[in-house]
Amino acid sequence: MSKQVVVVGGGVIGLLTAFNLAAKVGQVVVCDQGEVGRESSWAGGGIVSPLYPWRYSPAVTALAHWSQDFYPQLGERLFASTGVDPEVHTTGLYWLDLDDEAEALAWAEREQRPLSAVDISAAYDAVPVLGPGFKRAIYMAGVANVRNPRLVKSLKAALLALPNVTLREHCQITGFVEQGGRVTGVQTADGVLAADEVVLSAGAWSGDLLRTLGLELPVEPVKGQMILFKCADDFLPSMVLAKGRYAIPRRDGHILVGSTLEHAGYDKTPTGEALESLKASAVELLPELEGAPVVAHWAGLRPGSPEGIPYIGPVPGHQGLWLNCGHYRNGLVLAPASCQLFTDLLTGAEPIIDPAPYAPAGRLS
Repeated sequence: MSKQVVVVGGGVIGLLTAFNLAAKVGQVVVCDQGEVGRESSWAGGGIVSPLYPWRYSPAVTALAHWSQDFYPQLGERLFASTGVDPEVHTTGLYWLDLDDEAEALAWAEREQRPLSAVDISAAYDAVPVLGPGFKRAIYMAGVANVRNPRLVKSLKAALLALPNVTLREHCQITGFVEQGGRVTGVQTADGVLAADEVVLSAGAWSGDLLRTLGLELPVEPVKGQMILFKCADDFLPSMVLAKGRYAIPRRDGHILVGSTLEHAGYDKTPTGEALESLKASAVELLPELEGAPVVAHWAGLRPGSPEGIPYIGPVPGHQGLWLNCGHYRNGLVLAPASCQLFTDLLTGAEPIIDPAPYAPAGRLS
């Protein structure tokens, strides 16, 4: 298939879309308004699971399961080809004092996922630094986290090594070029960039771009703030989550604690209020972090969407325009499945899962 495909947006979704397409089409150009991967993809925690998977629709579950099973081999493949290790780190995850524990356990049985109730003493044995006072725990083995900045670097290196892929950073896309009802390119500050197919994967900015065609895509920026500590390599052996806040261990002892949910437009300014709230959550989960210096504090913008169900597929009435966006809090979780499904649809291959729940048709206004 000797097509030129332009991917608008260079986050993990855009980069992995390009990586998959490169083996199937003639040329791929990735355009990002800044540096690739420096927005939501860089800012997230990288847990390879929705925070509360049982609270999501089957559409999100289907993508999550496929991605979780695929992540280890993706990490190995990228490391082998680029020398940059995305650090897919399998630690398991403890949820503490859940209000909907019964629903979680019923979901696990129905979906045949390795999640079960454990005695709270077992949780304290497994995670000795856990704070006091927790009464109940459930645990899912096999849950990994990926070191998202390194995943971005690895994907970027992999794409730069491909002769038919071009990365155009600091390339602002202002709209789409249409001829006879077909999208034939994108408008940039340097002029028109022609394409046989255009993929919109611009994260929180996707709705603004689609609005230039008079279409309403319900994707909006949702701010999230996180903090980072540095501890001994073996300080935290497993991810832990309570009261909507989580702690994620990296292999080198860095501990991420997050995150906030704020509707503040495109403002990414970290705030003192969020810093104090996150530090309080960190100390409640892991008291030994009391007094530990915060190595970093940052904010990012998630692409908020209804029910967190992404838009994957062609845009009705605008032939040649495709969406792979709107993953909300689960872009890193769902990326492998979303990008494989997207590639299947664009190239006419048998889709890995039923594409109907993600189709833009009927979901745009």
